[in-house]
Amino acid sequence: MSQTSRTKPSPAKMIVPVVGLLAIVAVLWFIPVEAQLWIKSLHIFAVISWMAVLLYLPRLFVYHTEAGPKTPQSETFKVMERRLLRGIGTPSMIVTWAAGLWLAAKVFEFQGAWLHAKIAFVVVLTAMHMFLAASMRRFANDANTRSSRFWRIMNEVPAVLLVIIIVLVVVKPF
Repeated sequence: MSQTSRTKPSPAKMIVPVVGLLAIVAVLWFIPVEAQLWIKSLHIFAVISWMAVLLYLPRLFVYHTEAGPKTPQSETFKVMERRLLRGIGTPSMIVTWAAGLWLAAKVFEFQGAWLHAKIAFVVVLTAMHMFLAASMRRFANDANTRSSRFWRIMNEVPAVLLVIIIVLVVVKPF
C-alpha cells in the first residue's frame, strides 16, 4: 500500500461530518427565530471549542515533529491528536456550521456583504481543519515531512482568521 493511500480517509469517514451537519441543520430548521439568542449562544460555544482545537493541534504537531517518529512521545502525541480532533474538533466544527447557517438563514436571511465575507473565511477555517486532519493522518503513519517551524507558522493562521471573522461580525464594515 502506498504512503498516499494510507493517509486518505475512507469515503464513509468523510461522509459522517457532512451527514451530521445536515442532520443538525434539519433539526435546527424547525426552531423558531425567537430562539436566536439560544442558537447564538450555541454557536459561540461551538466556535470557542473549535478554535481551541485549531489553535492547539498545530502546537501539538510542533512537539510531535520534535519528538521524532516511532518514539514513545510520538505514540502519545498520536493519541492526543486523534482524540482532540475527533472528540472535540470535528463535532464542534459541525455545530458551528449548523448554528451559523441557522443564524445566517433565519436571522440575517443571508443578507449583507459582511456575512458573505464571514462565511468565506469560515470556509477557509474549514479547509484548515481538513488540512490538519490530513496532517494528523500523516503523523499517525509516521509520514510527516513538515518542520516544526512550518507548524509554528501554521499555528498562527487560525488566530489571524479569527480576528478577521470577529471584526466582520462585530463591526460589519460593509
